[in-house]
Amino acid sequence: MKQLAAIFVIAIAMLIPALSQKSANPFVGRWDLTVNAQAGAYPGWLGVSEKDGTVEIWFQPRTGNVSQVKDFKLDGSHLALTLGRNFSLDLDAAGGKLTGTHKRENVQSTVSGVRAPALIRKDPAAWTTPEPLFNGKDLTGWEPMDPPNNHWVVSDSELVNQAHGSNLKTTRNFDDFKLHIEYNCPDHGNSGIYLRGRYEVQVEYEPTGTNPPERSMGSIYGFLAPKEMPKKPGQWETYDITLTGRILTIVRDGVTTIDHKEIPGITGGALNSNEAEPGPFYIQGDHTGGLKFRNITISVPKR
Repeated sequence: MKQLAAIFVIAIAMLIPALSQKSANPFVGRWDLTVNAQAGAYPGWLGVSEKDGTVEIWFQPRTGNVSQVKDFKLDGSHLALTLGRNFSLDLDAAGGKLTGTHKRENVQSTVSGVRAPALIRKDPAAWTTPEPLFNGKDLTGWEPMDPPNNHWVVSDSELVNQAHGSNLKTTRNFDDFKLHIEYNCPDHGNSGIYLRGRYEVQVEYEPTGTNPPERSMGSIYGFLAPKEMPKKPGQWETYDITLTGRILTIVRDGVTTIDHKEIPGITGGALNSNEAEPGPFYIQGDHTGGLKFRNITISVPKR
């Protein structure tokens, strides 16, 4: 498992510099996609690299994890991807944009894509004094994303998801930040903390072997595997997360587990694909109940 995970991480790492290289292939690069479905628009992501004539493609659907696409046909400015049974994506590149169709089962939707922003910038010279995002008394500053199925309550100064139900997001949006958050994940629990509403930091204690390292506790789901740490189900732990542009550092219980790594693109469950824009934090509540959070604070660049 570890060897496969290492190969996966190396493949993603090789993809990053290749995406910025000039190529006759108009698809080479990272793309933020929007699928315009009848029920409403939702995001996706595409990463295309080319080396020595070999094209490599990675795709992030609406949910789940990013994966490599093996079945595709590239003909000049047209790219056809077979993503699974009765699941395909046909794209045309022109003028630095993508247009096309997304087909799943008998449903066809239009797709548009723009080049993902680089978001590579220097760390701020100074940060503001941490301020609370959670007051320990009520849900002020937070709102359920599916109110009829909300099971988030405040108990003993803790933010508690009592059962499978709604996700919970901040009413404020953020760009660059330092986030401190303490979490208590029970055995078999599964949640996630979304940065700007687009990049999931995984929170899970599912049975050993359920998830590979790049989808384990402390990962950027599907993209970045963290340094391995002991499991502590039912105990309080901490994340200190710094995100500047798309450069991420995570310190878990005082140990740096991801150190200044670049997040290639949005993860499954992202609110949108507008990577250049600020966004909220949101905590998954639609997987399992039983998770608790407390002492949530935020610092932003000092102006």
